[in-house]
Amino acid sequence: MKKEPIVIQDQGSFFVGGSIVKGEGTFDPMNPPDCFNPPNPFIPGHPEPPKSGQTLRGDHVYVSYQMPVEPKKYPLVLLHGGFQSAKCWETTPDGREGYTNIFLRRGYTVYTVDQPRRGRAGRTCEAGFIPVNLEDETTFNCFRLGLWPNLYENTAFPKGEEALNQFLRQVTPNTAFCDGDVVADGMAAVFDKIGEGILVTHSQSGGFGWKIALRSDKLKAIVAYEPGSGFIFPEGEEPGVMPTCIEWDNLAPFTTSKEDFMKFTKVPIVIYYGDNIPDEPCNDWGMDHWRVRRDMAKLWVDKVNEYGGHAELIDLPKLGITGNTHFPFSDVNNLQVADEMSRWLAEQGLDK
Repeated sequence: MKKEPIVIQDQGSFFVGGSIVKGEGTFDPMNPPDCFNPPNPFIPGHPEPPKSGQTLRGDHVYVSYQMPVEPKKYPLVLLHGGFQSAKCWETTPDGREGYTNIFLRRGYTVYTVDQPRRGRAGRTCEAGFIPVNLEDETTFNCFRLGLWPNLYENTAFPKGEEALNQFLRQVTPNTAFCDGDVVADGMAAVFDKIGEGILVTHSQSGGFGWKIALRSDKLKAIVAYEPGSGFIFPEGEEPGVMPTCIEWDNLAPFTTSKEDFMKFTKVPIVIYYGDNIPDEPCNDWGMDHWRVRRDMAKLWVDKVNEYGGHAELIDLPKLGITGNTHFPFSDVNNLQVADEMSRWLAEQGLDK
């Protein structure tokens, strides 16, 4: 189906946040070290690269954006989850438009982010290395496409070998330890630069989103798709550890002061979960993993509302939007999922 052209008023990209570290010694511009072929500290017998008094900029955020003509007041800031980059918001595995274009067409300025130490923001100030992890099958199971090698019968994941190939190839590693505080500091710097906006998180970045809300007063709302961890409760009011069918995957809450926790009550928050998440414990780890995350999210929403906040948890299947994986914004019904988000934003008066 032929689509109408998208008219862009402005677009671009920038880096923001991050750190600068300086090595020992004095830099000699007439006798620089060989930075193009440095010693490799990960190979036995090779020394570390010389410090030579030079600096390194890293741990920043990469941001790209597009602004339509006559944009809505508040932009969307899309923050990817674990193993991902901004690619997950752009084009679906089967080649349809992702949230970047969908919401651009709906009049929103859209900012997409590569978090520190990932993707185009891969330069890091911390030593790290990239292991070779053989994990396609675990990714398939954990993100609720199905139970390898079979898709769930009701799945909304795009069918076909090439769609799965495209999905698995968008996985990208961390270049150093994934530090939620580094991400939250970088994202707070994003909002300092662009002003007020709506934060949209996914999975791992759901927990980072709560930290961002504690650091920035420029968030007008938070939309969280399947947050996977990092739920922050007032000290002394946190639930216990929630077990899954695999012990190492048990979910523990985090705590903060009641004063900090009250910041969550200042903005509307909606959390969405997709399909194939059971209400009772089960032995399918991909399902059970998300059962406890959703259960923790329910307790967190209740706690926010107990203190006067406006938080909601919405199960998409209960709205008749069915079959969604851990990536509802790129499943075959992503327009329905986007319609629900648009409805919620309008309900909050954030679509003007």
